[in-house]
Amino acid sequence: MFDSIFFADQLATNTAQTKSAKALQVWLEPLTLLSAIAVATDRIGLIATGSSTYTEPFNLARQFASIDHISNGRVGWNIVTSWMAAAARNFGDTGQLSHAERYVLAEEHVQVVKALWDSWADDAIIDDRDNAVYANTDRIRPIDFEGTHFNVAGPLNLPRGPQGRPVLVQAGSSEDGRGFAAQHAEAIFTAHIEKATAQTFYVDMKKRVAAKGRQPEQVLILPGLCPTIASTEAEAKRLLQELSEYADVDIAVQYLGTWFGGHDFSHLSLDRKLCPEDFPDPENMETSKSRTSMVLNLIQREEMTLRELLARFAHIGGHYLFAGTPEQIADLIEDWFTDGAADGFNLMPPVLPAMLDIFVDEVVPILQARGLFRRAYEGTTLRDHYGLDRPASPFA
Repeated sequence: MFDSIFFADQLATNTAQTKSAKALQVWLEPLTLLSAIAVATDRIGLIATGSSTYTEPFNLARQFASIDHISNGRVGWNIVTSWMAAAARNFGDTGQLSHAERYVLAEEHVQVVKALWDSWADDAIIDDRDNAVYANTDRIRPIDFEGTHFNVAGPLNLPRGPQGRPVLVQAGSSEDGRGFAAQHAEAIFTAHIEKATAQTFYVDMKKRVAAKGRQPEQVLILPGLCPTIASTEAEAKRLLQELSEYADVDIAVQYLGTWFGGHDFSHLSLDRKLCPEDFPDPENMETSKSRTSMVLNLIQREEMTLRELLARFAHIGGHYLFAGTPEQIADLIEDWFTDGAADGFNLMPPVLPAMLDIFVDEVVPILQARGLFRRAYEGTTLRDHYGLDRPASPFA
């Protein structure tokens, strides 16, 4: 009865992955994976990452629209401006695009994709078999897009999807990312390690959305939550500590380095207090601005060793780690939801499937009893689950 399942993606393999169990799993291309899941499910939403940096907009629009049809309206596109230097090399680029350039490209890319999804009217299909007429060509238009980066004639070569358009999801929290999300996103995945910063982000994004002339309630803020659940708080915290100790420190150090353009942190003592001088200047890097800022803000706010930073950040990418009982997990979710920090959560269990099963069996019933979680699906599409309006057709 979850709203959706989300598959992240990246377009390169880093050294940390080749030394970890992650490398043993097959990183299936997410749209292919969604196609398989779509025919095995009938309600849950299906969200996948698609790169606006290295994917042609016509191909991406066609792929996501196809899955929207296959799934009867359950797909969402997580728009990512790919920042890894290794990804640039995999696509033949001699130089990595700057952070600002990636968002300029993404803006144009999304304009093209939206136009292609809207290039058929909702009533374009006639399916008049007696007269051998499939579609009204007057209700299908080219887009004739001419931009700096893309020139696309259109129209798309399949009808408008059941949702009108797939749900647009975005996860960037930099200044450029927030501006982009305010203009386009309908759901925003975000990472916060405390409620106060989540509230600040929530208020800021709702104001930005309104400033763009959009309805704030039509853009959902979904922080990541990684809950470790046990019958007592002490047991949950012990389990979280045990899981942390299983992690390979060398891999965690390398993973942290990927957020700083591949910077090598291996020379730092694990148990010395960190300072900003231990990190490269994020202004000189074209990586994930939101994650680098989160790390630097954290060590400036709290005295923290590298070992403590890795436990808080590196293994879960800066999302909120919380250990407690099912009741405490439900309390946290209710508190953030009712106190302006979240419209929902991107659940990230630390152990699968065990911790997900515990959440379903023990946390969900508490949320249902409090009226915070559905007991049955009320609609069939991802837009239904998220409470989002169906975009009007330009032909209307």
